[in-house]
Amino acid sequence: MIARVQFSNFKALRSSSVRLEPFNLLIGPNGSGKTSLIEALLRLRTLAGQPSAQTPELREPLAGGPRIEFTFTPPYEAVRVQAACAQDNLACDTLVIAHPPGPEGAGQWEQLRERLGSIRGFLFDHSAMAQPAKRSEGRELAANGGNLAAVLHHWQLSQPAALQRLMAEFRRLMPEFDGLEFHEVGGDRVELHARLNGQSITAESLSQGTLHVLAILTLSLAPNPPGIVCLEEADRGVHPRMLREIRDALYRLSYPADCGEIRAPVQVITTTHSPYLLDLFKDHPEEVVLANKIGRGATFERLSDRTDLRELLGESSLGDLWYSGILGGTPDEA
Repeated sequence: MIARVQFSNFKALRSSSVRLEPFNLLIGPNGSGKTSLIEALLRLRTLAGQPSAQTPELREPLAGGPRIEFTFTPPYEAVRVQAACAQDNLACDTLVIAHPPGPEGAGQWEQLRERLGSIRGFLFDHSAMAQPAKRSEGRELAANGGNLAAVLHHWQLSQPAALQRLMAEFRRLMPEFDGLEFHEVGGDRVELHARLNGQSITAESLSQGTLHVLAILTLSLAPNPPGIVCLEEADRGVHPRMLREIRDALYRLSYPADCGEIRAPVQVITTTHSPYLLDLFKDHPEEVVLANKIGRGATFERLSDRTDLRELLGESSLGDLWYSGILGGTPDEA
């Protein structure tokens, strides 16, 4: 997992760092760096798959330009990676790696490079998810969820137990539905249908929230999930009463042992603007990252580092504290 990300002169993040836990909920106003953090992780994945500069010490490869430094949890704590940009270019295209000398250090980087290739970012689009998808695109969920039908159809053919688990969860959360179906369209495409009161309805007839819940279930119950998941707007289109289920589905990724699953944990970084979702983390402030926008700059603060948090929580809910502006991480008043 990624232990920390440190930014220097990158967009609004002029000088800021954030410690990452197995699960991370990012809250804050627009333009406060939440998406920049996710973009940085996705850029790390891209650059890790390309030839990179290496140096025994982490020098400044492009003096004065924006840079992002990454450190990692054991067994890769001795490896540091820096993504650097030209001074007037925010698309970092140089990766500098510092690892222990010799074959052992080089091997650590090669192992880590492979793991970084499993970082995935998602911003689900209900319109894309409702469309038929090519059956050949069913290996893993696309960034916008647009191949949802193909992924679930692939599970039906190759991972039927996984599909049955998803069906059971879907029926539990959406008891008005009887299940899911897959219809061939044009020979090489598959279309998602849901059964409602004995009738088959197309995905285009499903609500945005229903499709979003289905996509998150697909992500959380995947037989081979990504190593790191970056999900923007976890609460998108979802009724507040369903948010606990969304949180628990994402928790299943980060804490598989708690769900009786035997696999490596998935590091989750997700964003929200919902005080209702934030309320669910009152007992786990270490999982909440507050993004603060100060003028043209931005900083990150882990909620558990607030020395006054316990006192504040005695007077109000966590969501109310944030919404009111007491915690910070809210838009500037006009």
